[in-house]
Amino acid sequence: MKRGRGVAARITAGRVPLSSDPAPMQTAPGRPIAASGAATRGEEMRKDIEFKTQDGTVLRGWHYTPDGRTGPFPTIVMAHGYSAVKEMYLDRFAEAFAETGLAALVFDNRNFGASDGEPRQEIDPWEQVRDYRDAITFAETLHETDATRIGIWGSSYSGGHVLVVGAIDRRVKAVVSQVPLISGHENARRLIRADNFAALHGMFDEDRRNRYRGGTPAMIPVVSEDPAGPAALPTPDSWHWFAATHQRRAPSWRNEVTLRSVEMFLEYEPGAHIAHISPTPLMMVVAQADHLTVADQALAAYERALHPKELVVLKGGHFDAYVKDFDEAAKPACRWFAQHLLNG
Repeated sequence: MKRGRGVAARITAGRVPLSSDPAPMQTAPGRPIAASGAATRGEEMRKDIEFKTQDGTVLRGWHYTPDGRTGPFPTIVMAHGYSAVKEMYLDRFAEAFAETGLAALVFDNRNFGASDGEPRQEIDPWEQVRDYRDAITFAETLHETDATRIGIWGSSYSGGHVLVVGAIDRRVKAVVSQVPLISGHENARRLIRADNFAALHGMFDEDRRNRYRGGTPAMIPVVSEDPAGPAALPTPDSWHWFAATHQRRAPSWRNEVTLRSVEMFLEYEPGAHIAHISPTPLMMVVAQADHLTVADQALAAYERALHPKELVVLKGGHFDAYVKDFDEAAKPACRWFAQHLLNG
């Protein structure tokens, strides 16, 4: 997605750094950075895992289990949103689930973070949906998992994915969709000026021709400090959250995605599946001031969902669900999963 002028000349095939990129930090695959040398309580609740998808791609992440308890446990499968990696606050949600008595399987999406996959930094929503289903299958193989009580959690782009997975995979017994994308086409129409669409589709077409000739995929920044600069997520709060979280928590995050990732975003319509989730219980967490995955589209989609369902409305914006409004987002999710997986 883009805003402003001169965009085509600024989309390249190289790395697009943040102006505030810190020096790289070395870690083992899937191993988070701790601010101090001591292990946190959350780190003691988890272990590193990896598993293969059906196409052989290795995905890596964390497996959380409730501290001091004996399984098997109801298990929540979870991944992050558009370009984000698991260190960007997914540990906090997984820890909250584990403290509720639930296990959690957290993984980096293919092509990102600690997970394998090529081309790097490419987001194919349907591959990510299939990876959620393969993660569920992997979770079923773990002795700590009660395979009859599996839930899924997603946020932003993956908040859309869990609407799809919840509708098509009946192994899922409860869904929490946080600040979800509902319609790629309609969302893009809210973020991109109408007079820029023709140029954007022209870039998609040229990138497709270049790939066909064996060329390097075109890249676009995920976020931009310049409000008029090209960016897949062209909002000021997107820049501030990704830049700050990259520095504080997630050195492996990179400020770029393939241009084709944006093309696939425009084609993705997860909200079309929302009425098919029932009778699986659905909780939707919507941020009232969300202008990235806009709140009115999420609220309209919620009205199309069938029961059992519950709506949680946060006062803040899209990224407040991870930080300022974390408790308001996490506590209802814990309650929903406990109701339908622990006590159901």
